[in-house]
Amino acid sequence: MAKTVLITGASSGIGRATARTFLHDDWTVYATARDPADIADLADRGAETAALDVTDGTQIRAVVDRMDEEQGRIDCLVNNAGYGQFGPVEDVPTDLLHRQMDVNLYGPHRLIRAVLPHMRERGEGRIVNVSSVAGRFATPGMGVYSASKFALEGLTDALRNEVESHGIEAVLVEPGPVETDFADRADDELAVLERSGAYEKLYKLYDDGATFGGSSPVAVHPMDVADVVLEAAVVPDPEARYPVGAFADLSLKARYLPDRVRDTVFALFERLL
Repeated sequence: MAKTVLITGASSGIGRATARTFLHDDWTVYATARDPADIADLADRGAETAALDVTDGTQIRAVVDRMDEEQGRIDCLVNNAGYGQFGPVEDVPTDLLHRQMDVNLYGPHRLIRAVLPHMRERGEGRIVNVSSVAGRFATPGMGVYSASKFALEGLTDALRNEVESHGIEAVLVEPGPVETDFADRADDELAVLERSGAYEKLYKLYDDGATFGGSSPVAVHPMDVADVVLEAAVVPDPEARYPVGAFADLSLKARYLPDRVRDTVFALFERLL
């Protein structure tokens, strides 16, 4: 019997590529998105599709119960749905911080709580949380987004040890910039901020070009990330973390620099701007 995977945020980018990669590897794929019309082509490719907003507990329970009823097993959960709320910490109102956490942190937590009883009953399962290098290395202008990913990393670290005795693994995938519409969504979220006037150099950095996806010269293709997600889902005895791309590797190494050195680099970069 084919293994089953539940993938959130499959309407575009990493999620869509991940659904296609798992289908190619002969998994039974439940691809989800807020609007099922956005993933109709995945249904044509053989995926089961469903509406799922990760902030909606009723929809989450419905999809998980459907998988259990139709397949009798949930082998893997890929928590991919998310977006980036960029902007200086002062300029991001608390309600937008809450929304960022609701999608990027509470959403995965809701899904984890929903699938774990089914995995535990079978004594096996794999949870793959798609994080970011921003979850290990925070930069100016990305504090809110980084906070959500730092929190997801901490949640996953604790979870990994909590579920190990039940035959379940929890893994993090940490991409750097990816060639998706992530940056476009981030620009939209940035545009709604009321600027304090104190951080125009940061805003100029965003205005001058994509720095975290899209056309960035260091961005990787979504299929590169999808391949790593599949590896994290199937490899025996998985690593705790899987960075994706040269930029991700370099960024994760940079976090070992003393804080004062990193702060000096950021200050120099700001002066150069």
